Amino acid sequence: MSPFFIKAIQLLLSLSLLIVLHELGHFIPAKLFKTRVEKFYLFFDVKFSLFKKKIGETVYGIGWLPLGGYVKIAGMIDESMDKEQMAGPPQPWEFRSKPAWQRLIIMLGGVTVNFILAILIYAGLAYAYGDEYIKADSLKDGFAVTNTEIGNKLGIQTGDKIMAIDGEPIQRFSAIPLEIINGNRMSIERDGRRIEQDIPVDFIAKLLEMEEQSSFISPRFPFIIEEVATNSHNKGIDLRKGDEVVGVNGQFVQYMDEISPVLEANKNKTVSLTVKSTDGTTRTVEGIKVNEEGFIGVVRSNPIEEFEKRGLLKLEKVKYSFVESIPAGINKGVDILSGYIKQMKKIFNPDTGAYKGVGGFGAIGGLFPESWNWERFWGTTAFISIILAFMNILPIPALDGGHVMFLLYEIISGRKPGDKFMEYAQLAGFLILITLLVLANGNDVYKALFGG
Repeated sequence: MSPFFIKAIQLLLSLSLLIVLHELGHFIPAKLFKTRVEKFYLFFDVKFSLFKKKIGETVYGIGWLPLGGYVKIAGMIDESMDKEQMAGPPQPWEFRSKPAWQRLIIMLGGVTVNFILAILIYAGLAYAYGDEYIKADSLKDGFAVTNTEIGNKLGIQTGDKIMAIDGEPIQRFSAIPLEIINGNRMSIERDGRRIEQDIPVDFIAKLLEMEEQSSFISPRFPFIIEEVATNSHNKGIDLRKGDEVVGVNGQFVQYMDEISPVLEANKNKTVSLTVKSTDGTTRTVEGIKVNEEGFIGVVRSNPIEEFEKRGLLKLEKVKYSFVESIPAGINKGVDILSGYIKQMKKIFNPDTGAYKGVGGFGAIGGLFPESWNWERFWGTTAFISIILAFMNILPIPALDGGHVMFLLYEIISGRKPGDKFMEYAQLAGFLILITLLVLANGNDVYKALFGG
């Protein structure tokens, strides 16, 4: 099966699960407060349904338009815009007849379920897989800048260590790119000195211009050969598994970032390599061809545990008991949510250029791996669940947050907004959502067509 369809299946499965559970978050408190639920739908049933069945007073179904889902609660101005029902006198089983605090709980149910679900998934992943990461401050000789254009924009260089972002110490090396995206100021250790440096406001715009948006730094690894590729232009050359390149044309090198520029300077030429074998002996291999891309046609090995033994880095491995996994899941959920809020602030600041990275279903589908991996599937589903919770609680009419906003107004002021006002607000909210949907998915199409 093609990677596209594997991603599409994962996206559909993930969104279906999240939508059903979100709507269940509204459905359950509505039932508890004896509020009639007329419809419970996965996806939208514009004109017709793929499936529907009435059980009791509720019609359960699957629509054909996969843009979300809904529960139709009697006596509530919602997606259905059922003005006829609202024109009649309030009935005791209707949403509008219930106390404001009950209506508030019903409206908060969806986002609450989404956030709790994310925490449960993160707790389950912590329990099942544990955690493993390179400690950011443990890199003996700092990191390598793998994209010099981005490095220059940020003002970082090979050998640096980023110790903190906005005063918060960095624990995980893998978290650095995202922390830089979300942050405003970084603390760098360079040649034993501590440097405080602002992150350029338009850094995100620069990052979005690059194809490899997240991999602009990497730990500094030695060049250890796994094998000579079967289709290598150097096949037959005396390079063996475990050989470590320690010299190019007689020039001493220690890390891959020192080797790459030398190979780049010798494109379409031959070089000699000094390699150290697994038994500790060194030898020189002559006549190594460098192709037009600056590669020598070998597969590299990155034995992290071996690098840790050499003292080049520290690998942190954490196993969680069932009890320990619960606070770990909560912390992960809170960290993801706070990071997403920071990103939203950047998006709404035109100077950052972050709005260019806004995406729709194509961008969400791109979060999933090209081959099936349950750990990544559940991790991505938890992340999307937090996004849905956050987006739904925004104070936009037609979203849960819009209803919550009007309910809070009612509770504080003691006055309920009129039905006609709610109808107009709902319509305005729909127009906002449709505009955002078109812009986000239009951005996906533009990127697919023009690589923007």
